[in-house]
Amino acid sequence: MARTRGRDRARADDDEREPAKEPKPDLSIPLPKPAHPRIIAVANQKGGVGKTTTAVNLGAGLAERGLRVLVVDLDPQGNASTGLGLNIRELEATMYDVLLDHVPIEDCIEPSEVRNLFVAPASLDLAGAEIELVAAMSREMRLRTALAPVKDDYDYILIDCPPSLGLLTLNAFAAVGEVLVPIQCEYYALEGLGQLLHNVELVQKALNPDLEVSTVVLVMYDARTTLAEDVATDVRAHLGEKVTQTVIPRTVRLSEAPSYGQPITTFDPKSRGAWAYRRLAEEVAIRGAA
Repeated sequence: MARTRGRDRARADDDEREPAKEPKPDLSIPLPKPAHPRIIAVANQKGGVGKTTTAVNLGAGLAERGLRVLVVDLDPQGNASTGLGLNIRELEATMYDVLLDHVPIEDCIEPSEVRNLFVAPASLDLAGAEIELVAAMSREMRLRTALAPVKDDYDYILIDCPPSLGLLTLNAFAAVGEVLVPIQCEYYALEGLGQLLHNVELVQKALNPDLEVSTVVLVMYDARTTLAEDVATDVRAHLGEKVTQTVIPRTVRLSEAPSYGQPITTFDPKSRGAWAYRRLAEEVAIRGAA
């Protein structure tokens, strides 16, 4: 057993070693501010593909470089909220109250421990919001209306969507200008992506003509496997320049960080995952400023 634990620790250490060839952004240089606030839905109808990890850590990477960021947690599981240190059972107001009871969103926004990074938290009550919104007036536009008074207070608003294409995700698509899609580097990577793109097109026509899938991020990348490289090649062939050059590695530390209520940039700032999300933040910001 001791030998097994030793091998596991060795694999974990190797997992976190940053390859010398990977560039490290200069954290002392602020990232460019967008001309207008960028509101981005982080979405994929598949579960377990790194949506919340990407929303939290991309937000932290942008905030670390001087940008004001709001993470809106629309997933009833509340993982983005707890991953940024909030106890969702102790909050007076959450996104449920904003969407269903017209509570001003500024009343539920909480600061995280990362400077410039704020959270509009979820609660378990959101699980019932899909049903309750069915009969609500302007049900698809609730989030867009809620964000209007505060959007100019932030450079980036990242919306962590649930792993479905229901009314919560529809609210996100109606409120944003961009969709960022994390794609897992595994066999069924493109499964369901066609349906997501189709739904984006429907929302474009019916509710939000400015909506576009602007960014695709390859996550859980394991350079030791040929499968990961094959998937990356396939995704780039299908989606071209929408796919970021930055890929997010599969690492132990990225998996551990949420249980400590921290993004990877503060939990283990020298890890491979931290530098990967910093590179992603830089790439996203530069794309937006172009």
